[in-house]
Parts: sequence; structure tokens; C-alpha cells
Amino acid sequence: MKQFIMLDSILKSIVDDNVLHAKWLNTLSYMENAGAKKISASEHKEHVNLIILKHAAEEHRHAYYLKKQISKLDEALCKTYTNAELLSPNHTKYYLHALDISVCRYLKSEFNLSGYDLKFAAYLFVTYAIEVRADELYPVYQAILVEAKSKVNVKSIILEEEGHLEEMINQLVGFSDDWENHAAEVIKIEKALFDNWVEALNAELLISA
Repeated sequence: MKQFIMLDSILKSIVDDNVLHAKWLNTLSYMENAGAKKISASEHKEHVNLIILKHAAEEHRHAYYLKKQISKLDEALCKTYTNAELLSPNHTKYYLHALDISVCRYLKSEFNLSGYDLKFAAYLFVTYAIEVRADELYPVYQAILVEAKSKVNVKSIILEEEGHLEEMINQLVGFSDDWENHAAEVIKIEKALFDNWVEALNAELLISA
């Protein structure tokens, strides 16, 4: 609850400042793009199913959409993903990479997986955790955008992320009868990393205030 309240306060401060807001959109875009690349990296060389292609394509589209939203604030801002144009760049770049590594270690230990099988299992559980997070984060952000009467909106992303979560659950059911217990452990890993990221965002905003 504490982190949720902090995030709400952080997002209100960000949306009130066009430069910070542009960096926030750019940061989300970076993370969506990184997620899309991780999904593609998990693909088998030959056996690629339709859902993986769909997810990668939609995550890339989200990255593009968020980047385009920046022009509603100021077309001159955030042209790249360089550190100066992201919020808490080190934590932002560490978050997904660290989640992937930690989940791979967990799955290797629990299922004795390796190679492509480990990559695919990590794709399932990491993507599930990210979609759970997205289902919490984007609606909070959208509500603040509405309250601020911002031209920016993320409604289309919210709808697609809800669909992604349902698709991941369907795949996890087929992966393991005990998937919910394993998913709960992965959620704990993700929460610790996300909380650190929120703390870093808060610290950065306090410095820039």
C-alpha cells in the first residue's frame, strides 16, 4: 500500500511537469521496447507460435505509441533512449534484465530446465509478472491523466495488456499444474525490483524539486 501511495504521488508530480512527463513516457517506451526484444530473444529458431509474434509486435507498438505521445507535450523532447532522457535510467535498465536473470535461476532450480526450454519458461513467467504489473500501473497513470486533463492517454495499451495477461495465464496452465505457486514466487521477485525502481524515481524527483 505504501508503494502504491508513493507511486500515485510520483505520477501526479510527473504529469504536472512537461519535461518530467516526457521522460516518463520515454521511460515506459524504453521498457516496452526492452520487453519486446526479450520476447523475440526467447523465440525458438523454427517453432515460433502466433502468440509470441503477437506479443512482440504489440510490445513494440506500445513502445512506438508511448514515444509518439511525447509530441503532445513537446516535440523537441526525448528523441533517444539515452540516460539523460530517461527517469532513473540505471534502475530502469536494470529492472527487466534483473527480473529475467532471477526468474531463470528460479526456474532452473525448480524445473531443471536449460537451453530453449528455460528461455521459453522464463518468457512465460516474466511476461506474466510484467502483465500483472502493467494491469496495475497503467490504469493508475490513466486516472491521473484524466484528472489533469492531459492530452496524453494510454487507454489502448490498458486494453491490450489485459488481453496479454489472459493469454499468459492460458499458456501457464498448459506449462505446469502448479503454475500459480511458481507465479507467486516470480511476483515476489518482480515486486522487490519494482519497489526499488519506485524508490529511485522518488529520490530523483526529490533531487530535481
